Amino acid sequence: MTAIMSTMRAATVVAFAATAVAAPPAHSALCNAKTAPIQIRLAYAGDHGMAVSWNTNEQLANPTVYFGKDSRKLNRFASSQVSTTYPTSATWNNHVVIKGLEPDTTYYYQPQCGNQTYTFKTPRPAGEHVEFNFAMVGDMGTFGPDGLSTTVGKGASNPLLPGQLTTIQSLTDFQNSYEFIWHVGDLAYADAWLKEETSGYVTPLNETDGGAEYDKILNDFYGEIEVLSSTRPYMVAAGNHEANCDNGSNLDICPPGQLNFTGYRAHWNMPSAESGGVENFWYSFDYGPVHFVTFNTETDYPNAADEPGGEGDEDAGPFAPSGTQIAWLKKDLASVDRKKTPWVVAAGHRPWYVSTTKCVECQAAFEPILYQYGVDLVLSGHKHFYERHAAVWNGTAEEINADPTYPWYIVNGAGGHYDGLDTPATPYVSTSRKVISAYGWSLFTVHNSTHLTTQFVASGNNTVLDTATLVKKRKY
Repeated sequence: MTAIMSTMRAATVVAFAATAVAAPPAHSALCNAKTAPIQIRLAYAGDHGMAVSWNTNEQLANPTVYFGKDSRKLNRFASSQVSTTYPTSATWNNHVVIKGLEPDTTYYYQPQCGNQTYTFKTPRPAGEHVEFNFAMVGDMGTFGPDGLSTTVGKGASNPLLPGQLTTIQSLTDFQNSYEFIWHVGDLAYADAWLKEETSGYVTPLNETDGGAEYDKILNDFYGEIEVLSSTRPYMVAAGNHEANCDNGSNLDICPPGQLNFTGYRAHWNMPSAESGGVENFWYSFDYGPVHFVTFNTETDYPNAADEPGGEGDEDAGPFAPSGTQIAWLKKDLASVDRKKTPWVVAAGHRPWYVSTTKCVECQAAFEPILYQYGVDLVLSGHKHFYERHAAVWNGTAEEINADPTYPWYIVNGAGGHYDGLDTPATPYVSTSRKVISAYGWSLFTVHNSTHLTTQFVASGNNTVLDTATLVKKRKY
């Protein structure tokens, strides 16, 4: 790890010390164009907290968020000392965690030097068995001139059709229909810059541009999702396209700051401190009747995909001593109170039940644990299509409408990015129940302690192309 990233880790601890107090100080005299907040994003921070992150064009001495229950009276504030950058980044990442909030409550907030007030809603407390929805998306990158659009470069495919909505636009249309978004890996696809240049899609800058095109795409993405991430917690998992700048080409052209998940580590503030996890790689949180778990399929398990010698060969990680993630996952799942949170939903980027190349190493590391502790639903992306499976353990399937004892598996990496969609192999694997090759995202409804429904929403026209309900017989 570099000294810069070590500093980022230490600074993150300070962020969690932020507390809410009254009477914010005057701050307008400190504001200018470079301190104006951009790329605002939220994340849950325990039952009574919310992490607010944003970027600026210069470092802030004490990033501050003003908030309150009345949009006309932001009479409380929280601050931190976390304003970090890294080589090749044009911006600074600011993180503040607001603590002591009331559950299931709407707050109004404004990052310092902002001129717009936003809202967030804290999570329902664990054990509150009330119906709610959440959105899931995978493998969604930048849209427009630096990403997926109605044109493609040489060798690419699946452009958007004229008049077709992007997944960000579709999620925005449905924004009042879900509580939070779970992006299960592969964000921004800034590492597609090389492919886009060599295919003639963007004006070539050459391989010695100092990382400018990569950073441009990254900032475009965070700007595009702000319409979502500023009002809904945007929870993330690490994917292989966060690892390095060269899209796995191993050309050794990535400058410092564009290696080993640097941008991913800097931009997000997931609730690892609250759940005993590690950075933005593995963590958990509760929401009403559900315990949500994010695990890391890229590094930090035996024969990990993105570690040296792994399937992805990105020479990334590790981020903790050997065995740490596996031990944490077992401990986290063993501690779940199923009377409070009868549902357990887990997500990691790479799938092992899928009608194309599967992650064998992921399966060996994670499937036994997820089965042992009774995880109900496992979500993944990585493959650029939608595939709903049966409930499965060790290759044996159970149908989801008959009280399965195995985890239910869904793959959705169809969010949309420059590379386009994948074509699954036929015949589909025996556990497969529905395959869709279209850009889209998933809407989940947790009805009660026994019924959970998924819908695949085609982004292009907001139509629902698949619906299925998991039924569990519970006494609580």
